Amino acid sequence: MNATIKIIGSGFSSLAAAAYLACEGNDVTVYEKNDTLGGRARQLKKDGFTFDMGPTWYWMPDVFERFFEDFGKKPRDYYQLKKLSPAYSVYFGKEDYITIADNLEDIYRVFEENEPGSSTELKNFISEAKSNYDIAIKDLVYRPGLSPLELVTPQTIAKLGQFFGNISKDIRKKFKNKRLVQILEFPVLFLGAKPSDTPSFYSFMNYADFGLGTWYPKNGMYSVVEGMVELAKEQGVKFVTNASVSKIGVSETGCAEYIIVNGERLYADIILSGADYHHTETLLDKKFRQYNEDYWQKKVFAPSSLLFYVGFDKPVENVEHHTLFFDSDFDTHAIDIYDNPKWPDEPLFYASFSGKTDTDAMPVGKEAGTFLIPLAPGIEDTPELRKKYFEKIITRLENLTQQNLRDSILFKESFCVNDFVKDYNSYKGNAYGLANTLMQTAFLRPGLKSKKVKNLFFTGQLTVPGPGVPPALISGKLVAGLIEKQLDKEPKKSLTKHYEINI
Repeated sequence: MNATIKIIGSGFSSLAAAAYLACEGNDVTVYEKNDTLGGRARQLKKDGFTFDMGPTWYWMPDVFERFFEDFGKKPRDYYQLKKLSPAYSVYFGKEDYITIADNLEDIYRVFEENEPGSSTELKNFISEAKSNYDIAIKDLVYRPGLSPLELVTPQTIAKLGQFFGNISKDIRKKFKNKRLVQILEFPVLFLGAKPSDTPSFYSFMNYADFGLGTWYPKNGMYSVVEGMVELAKEQGVKFVTNASVSKIGVSETGCAEYIIVNGERLYADIILSGADYHHTETLLDKKFRQYNEDYWQKKVFAPSSLLFYVGFDKPVENVEHHTLFFDSDFDTHAIDIYDNPKWPDEPLFYASFSGKTDTDAMPVGKEAGTFLIPLAPGIEDTPELRKKYFEKIITRLENLTQQNLRDSILFKESFCVNDFVKDYNSYKGNAYGLANTLMQTAFLRPGLKSKKVKNLFFTGQLTVPGPGVPPALISGKLVAGLIEKQLDKEPKKSLTKHYEINI
């Protein structure tokens, strides 16, 4: 049947699900609490500068292509892509950095220069990583996490041992150069867990990095949001911003029946939430929640972040579009996030200078810099701490790149734990959802479909398949498939009560 579907939140997963569901003829409306669409992938504009507030890395271009192909489209119909060359650079100290090229042959050469014999090891490692990528990203992640049997295929059985090993141990067996080890461990951080807690099978992230490369959509990641919104509107999706959802109502028969948006009761056949999973369940009466507070407390969450958006009055030198600063201890910072949550003494940090690729990101002769420090979720967040940590990273940036920048700052805006909670209702202010550890993979993650409330579904980074923008697109497709499967079994008429009540 064609149904009336209300979607909470407008992040990547919600946008994907909305497009799929509307394409099937359903009446789909998306409600976003903030004044712009895109969820965490919002945009900040100030004094002629433009910043992506959320994701800045465009990896796994094939996932985006597969999404648009489902609608007979291509990404280029909505935004322009450029492969970054080089992909990124990593600083380990003053005049000590490694630049990652946009092709495997040059990457092999750089590894060999830093550790003789390592290029052969890397070729074997990337070959295995590609095999895992073909299994995981082209197949497994497109399964809805309803049963452990989804993971059982001839290909995964052959790789069973990789689900019980870990990335860190594998890499350190093959490579001895500490800098190369850190570069190879870096990609799995997108999965939200320590390399030592990430199954070996997830080496597919290294193929995503070295094999497929790093891309940039002109005008930033927000152009992907705009493209997906345009596509969704073409399918008939309606969008409402500044729409705060305060309750999900359940009927006497246990069906999700309505949402309350800005005090107005809106009925639906299906309710889908792409908002924070924990927060969404607080919109239900307690008896309808699948997971209690103890459940969430025991989960391993991906980091939160301290972000700075900085306008400089001159170009920043000796950096690439994406630049990582690993001049402090990688393992110590990881402990401060996952094992002994606290503010790190000497944090690793990441910087994006999008103007190196896109001159429209700032006024002529200026520089737009985005800085990110990974943090433990749920820790204290104060203006004093933000100021202290900005001083730490700007001092190190000046020292490592050998230039004065502090006097060239026109403005800086910050975003941290408290903002993730306030703007996105994020559990403990996490930035990336649940970590992809072995015990939080596939069917072991919170489900796409409520087991207690009929017609209530979930999507996004806390459910299947996990954190990151490409998985979010996949999550939207998966939940749309489950909803369509249920609707196919329903009577050929909508059960929605077509009236609204102001309360």
